Amino acid sequence: MKKKFWKKFRDRLSGRIFFILALSTISALVVITVFIFVSGMPLIAEVGLFSFIFGMNWSPSQGQFGILPMIVGTVSVTLGAALIGIPVGICCSIFMAEFAPAKMQVIFRPAIQLLAGIPSVVYGFWGMIFIVPAISSNLGGLGMSILAGSIILGIMILPTIISISEVSIIALPRHYKEGALALGMTHWQTILRVQLPAAKSGIVAGVILGIGRAVGETMVVIMVLGNAVAMPESILDSVRTLTTNIGLEMGYASGAHQQALFATGIVLFVIIMILNITAQYITRKKVKK
Repeated sequence: MKKKFWKKFRDRLSGRIFFILALSTISALVVITVFIFVSGMPLIAEVGLFSFIFGMNWSPSQGQFGILPMIVGTVSVTLGAALIGIPVGICCSIFMAEFAPAKMQVIFRPAIQLLAGIPSVVYGFWGMIFIVPAISSNLGGLGMSILAGSIILGIMILPTIISISEVSIIALPRHYKEGALALGMTHWQTILRVQLPAAKSGIVAGVILGIGRAVGETMVVIMVLGNAVAMPESILDSVRTLTTNIGLEMGYASGAHQQALFATGIVLFVIIMILNITAQYITRKKVKK
């Protein structure tokens, strides 16, 4: 009887401890969300949502709080990173899942995981030393540009895309591949026409999560974008992203300026939440199927 009692007691205690830990995580998210919205919404209410999002001028000292150039900068850098990282990431995941020998996988998988563990400041320093001078020498301009940020962010999102895409391909039922090969398809036809469409939900979820990391990156873009608050005209122009704006100015901002930075955080928070919810929806849709 005593053993049964202590066993039930341990089970109940463990369950409550895990519940408290899970609740603390959710509570932290709620507190952060409330704090950001409470700090930023007064400025949006004062300036107006339309004027804040679509305003062209950012000059807090003069009471101008338009973040459209920074939204365009964020979108352009993220789009460039996606154009570089998505094709490379999906191709790498196909190679790892279908073609790489076991000995090569032992080397490649830790190397890909290591990419995810490298600090952002190291990527930024590498970009300043190699990527920025290369762009300036070969394409013109100062080198600190959308192109430089896109290249580095494209590399940074590779581990997320490769890992999730590879798992999605490997997790497919074996009879998908065997049935396609039995019908006379080649290996490449099986990959392109059967496996990739079947793993599409997982691959898309990995892509969205990778894009979410690119949107939220701060240190790298501070170091290689040039941080000019202006509408870009080409990929060689300097821009400022939403995260860069917060990182550069929060240290000395006060009053309405500080509220404007929190309001910028609200816009960024909403964008990232939309991306994460989309990824979760796609993943759950795949599980239900």
